[in-house]
Amino acid sequence: MNTASQLRKSNDRGHANLGWLDSYHSFSFAEYYDPSHMNYSVLRVINEDVVAPAKGFGMHPHNNMEIITYMLGGELQHQDSLGNGSVIKAGDVQRMTAGTGIVHSEFNASKTQDAHLLQIWILPAQQGLTPSYEDKHFDAAQKQDRWCLIASPDGREGSLHVHQDMALYATILNQSASLDYDLSANRSAYLQVAKGQLLANGELLIAGDALMLDNSQNLHIEAVENAEMLLFDLPAHVPH
Repeated sequence: MNTASQLRKSNDRGHANLGWLDSYHSFSFAEYYDPSHMNYSVLRVINEDVVAPAKGFGMHPHNNMEIITYMLGGELQHQDSLGNGSVIKAGDVQRMTAGTGIVHSEFNASKTQDAHLLQIWILPAQQGLTPSYEDKHFDAAQKQDRWCLIASPDGREGSLHVHQDMALYATILNQSASLDYDLSANRSAYLQVAKGQLLANGELLIAGDALMLDNSQNLHIEAVENAEMLLFDLPAHVPH
């Protein structure tokens, strides 16, 4: 593989099991600290969370962060200080601009089933933004064997509006299907496998694994089994 590629294995992530919450941290978060994994470009957090039925996070504050929630299974109930209230489920993506400050809660809306999600934090392009919220549903057909744009700086193609020079794509690949992505110069990419197994530039990745790419690389993906993944196209990563 290209020397500018880096693999982040699922088992190398930080892990916290609080009973009601089982969480894996791709980057330093809460009690997990790893100076070599503080962020990747403007990508600050990817937490894979499984929330027990009827449990969740009480009201808590955030500021100066773009927070994206990607639902993989179950239901999550959201309430915030802007007056928003919603229940999001598999296929739904939520974007919250914390900006000058927002308080919110997140609870598993089901009394019987776990909620499974990826929570993503993006460093915003500027501080002190006006807090805002939106969520949208992207059905499986939109993601099937193609890159579906789910977040962008201009909200193009029906994507969520994120305040940073980045694009977030999702795809669901059937077994044996393949997909390519050409990374431009002075850009970095972060591929996060959410479900299944795939080959990325010949490297086997399983659920929870990630691949990082820099500078004009071609990404070629082949699904070993049915797989779901996220691809972040980011400003060039500058190593610490």
